[in-house]
Formats: sequence, C-alpha cells, structure tokens
Amino acid sequence: MPKISDARRDARRNEIVAAAQRAFTAKGYQHTSMADVIAEAGLSTGAVYGHFEGKRELFAAVARYVLGRRNADLVEAAADGDPPAPPEVLEIVLNGVLSEDFDPRLLVQLWGEATVDPEMREVFNTGVGVLRAAFTTALGRWFEAHPEHAPDGVDAAVAHLLPVFMGMGQGFILQSVMFDDFDAEAYLDGVRRILPR
Repeated sequence: MPKISDARRDARRNEIVAAAQRAFTAKGYQHTSMADVIAEAGLSTGAVYGHFEGKRELFAAVARYVLGRRNADLVEAAADGDPPAPPEVLEIVLNGVLSEDFDPRLLVQLWGEATVDPEMREVFNTGVGVLRAAFTTALGRWFEAHPEHAPDGVDAAVAHLLPVFMGMGQGFILQSVMFDDFDAEAYLDGVRRILPR
C-alpha cells in the first residue's frame, strides 16, 4: 500500500476537523456523537479514528483551529506596520469568532466542560494560551508605538491590561450567547470608551 504524504495526511485531518466543526455547531458538544462527525465527514470510521481518538480530541482540534485563525487575523491587521489599538484588537478577534462558521455557544460549552473535566480544562488552557500569546504580541506592538500609555514599560502595560482584556472578550461571547437582547455594537462602543486608543 502506498504511503500517504504528510500534505495529504494534513489535508485529511483538516477535512475531519471542518466536519467536526459543522457537527458540533449543529448539535452542540454534548449532543454530537462520533457517528455524527463520521457521517458529516463522509468518511469511514477507520479514516476518522486514524486521525483522532475521539470526540474530546476533535473538539480540541476545532477550538485550536478557530483560535489559531484569530491569531492570523491579528497578524494580518498589523501587516501594514500600523498596529491596531486595543479596542480594535478585541474587535478583530470577536468579529472573527462571530463571522466564522462556528457557533460561539461552543466556546461557552467548552468553558463549562473545562470546570469539571480535567482533559477539557487542558484543551481550554491550550486554546487560551494561543489567544493570550496573540493578544500579548498585538498589545505589545501598540504600546511600543504609543509609549505615553505605558509609563512603566511595555511589558508592565500588557501584563496589567491582558486579564481585563481577556475578560472583556469572554464577557462579549457569554452575553451574546445568553442574552436575547444583547447589543454587540453597544458593548463594543463601551470597550472603545474604556480601553486606551
């Protein structure tokens, strides 16, 4: 039997992750089975299990994919050399999450699962680590360009802002999922008024 190239293996893995994302979005994490993912992928059971051990690993891969794309969004936004201000950084990431073929309810489900399941907590922490690193880089670039907002230095400015910044993002996602009357633009307007620009 011919060996499968790394590129082909990666392409198949990405195909399965995309199918898992669609399945999780349609039914939610708890109500999606591996059979649902396999049916959505249109592959054999062996083909899917040859890449992923089970639902947790697939969900982790979906979370890493979605959060990794937000990192790419931030890199692209700073490509012209003019780093986006903190409110714009948050808006870029949140708009990316909402525009993705991904239901933000899945992130809230992940947060809930992470409180009781050590494996899901590890998935959560890995995904948050990717996002935290992206935020740290983006905010650091902006503070370097605007030292008047960083009297104690860039690293200190980022360290002070980052936890609050992350909380604003999580608050936006949670409220967008839980409150029927959530006004995304009003929330982002509040962010613009609070964060340095």
